[in-house]
Amino acid sequence: MKDAEILDLYWGREEQAIYETQKTYGNYCYSIAWNILYSKEDSDECVNDTWLRAWNAIPPRRPGRLALFLGTITRNLSLDRWKERHAMKRGKGEMEIALDELAECVPAAHDTQAEVEAAELERLVNDFLRGLPERECNIFLRRYWYVEEYSDIARRYDMKLNTVKTSLFRTRAKLRDYLEKEGVLI
Repeated sequence: MKDAEILDLYWGREEQAIYETQKTYGNYCYSIAWNILYSKEDSDECVNDTWLRAWNAIPPRRPGRLALFLGTITRNLSLDRWKERHAMKRGKGEMEIALDELAECVPAAHDTQAEVEAAELERLVNDFLRGLPERECNIFLRRYWYVEEYSDIARRYDMKLNTVKTSLFRTRAKLRDYLEKEGVLI
């Protein structure tokens, strides 16, 4: 079923929307949750919570890209769950490693002013990503959006592990330089 048809089901408040969303985007959302949580139960719960959030958000909101809308909800729910779980114990560790890598080039929000500036930072990062070659952008997103392991990225793009690590290192350096040039204090 096409996105427009699924959105029409949501708009009409038809429960079939949830079934069609699960059928079309279930694996996609599950993979996002899994790459963050590495727990079947937590991933399943985040995906189910995604459907509930989508149901509550549509209407009044009609997303332009349903996959991106659902993926963002799943990612945010998974990150929240990871933070809760991480406070109790360390998971597989990929999330912490990925966040540490990004900390080198993206400033942390420690106060209210930084939270207000987060929207501007988001815009700058999106502009930076749009300026990257497609493959470089995809590798960066696979690591820092989908939280995929280096080895999975290497297999996906038929690259050597060290090539992936080097590519990410260079992209982070470019991002740091770009943000500093735009006046963001790192």
